[in-house]
Amino acid sequence: MARIKLDHCVIHVSNWERSNAFYRDVLGAELIAVGSGWSYRFDQQQLNLHGPGLAATPVAKVPVQPGGSDVCFEWPGPLRDAQDHLARHGVKVELGPVQRFGAQGIGTSIYFRDPDGSLLEFISYQDSQSAT
Repeated sequence: MARIKLDHCVIHVSNWERSNAFYRDVLGAELIAVGSGWSYRFDQQQLNLHGPGLAATPVAKVPVQPGGSDVCFEWPGPLRDAQDHLARHGVKVELGPVQRFGAQGIGTSIYFRDPDGSLLEFISYQDSQSAT
């Protein structure tokens, strides 16, 4: 069987402008207009969005509500740089740094929230520091 890769997942947002600004400015997403909505592209991965004015089909049996997602992003450098980046954008770190298990094994993570309250995580595999 061919190797399967994650292509995209879906989150729900409540305000296009606010979410677009956050995901573009804080997470570096490329904003992709899709019909009357948006998707956020990160290199070869993508977050598709359900939001105001969209009637997506099909939907999950219990569609996720705004703020109900939990998504992890790999930070490409030391986690201290991620903490500084979030601080510059006024984003509060909720937890971390802590050791976590991710797609590449053990890394160090910090947790924060998007404007709707979804839990987001930056994980760095480059940190040699122990989690505190």
